[in-house]
Amino acid sequence: MKLAILSATLGAACAFAPSSTSSIKASSSLRMSETETPVAEAPVSIEEEQEVVAPEVPAVAPINGWVPDASLPLYGLPGATAPFGFFDPLGFSKGLQLTGAKRVREAEIMHGRVAMMATIGYLIGESTPTITYGMNVHHTIANNQIPEVPGTVLFPFFLAINIIEALRASIGWVEPGLGPVFTLRESYYPGDIRFDPLGFKPKDGKDFENMQNKELNNGRLAMLAAAGMCVQEQINGKGILENLGF
Repeated sequence: MKLAILSATLGAACAFAPSSTSSIKASSSLRMSETETPVAEAPVSIEEEQEVVAPEVPAVAPINGWVPDASLPLYGLPGATAPFGFFDPLGFSKGLQLTGAKRVREAEIMHGRVAMMATIGYLIGESTPTITYGMNVHHTIANNQIPEVPGTVLFPFFLAINIIEALRASIGWVEPGLGPVFTLRESYYPGDIRFDPLGFKPKDGKDFENMQNKELNNGRLAMLAAAGMCVQEQINGKGILENLGF
């Protein structure tokens, strides 16, 4: 009898005790619900996914069809022509920055232009009528003419040279105090002083490069010719045409 009463008491107590398996199932169900709950993602627009690609803009605007290229000799300036190509045996152009390369070309083309005028001046000054010597064409050789020319003739001549050089400097060179000394303007092309009264300057970049090569080659030849004329007259004291038998 006592055993029956104890069994009934234990059975009733177990009925009110929480089930461990059911709690485990409930907790795992809760965890599953927590992990399986989807997280709402913000919609991504197509415009945000597309990258905006800016157009490539050259660092320096083309000047007369020329765009500086550091991978080329003298930044790709004209002048490298057959049969020598780019001829710089002494390496004057090595390691130059863009401003230095433009300055070297400016010096070359300006000396070439002066030499072309000097070559013609040697022939005309010695063999044609002039202001100083009149109609007498057998006058002093060109190397010795300046000491014989009156100051009234030389002064306007040198004044004109100074004015022209001042105008050229104002067009192509940075003013002293506004930048480094001996620096050309960024927008200035070496030798292009905007003096073209007959309209020979081509509009196309390739045509301009071709004409620039011709001017450079003629200027280089003229520099050699003027130097040769000067040396020849100093050696034998004869004029150019006289030395040739004319």
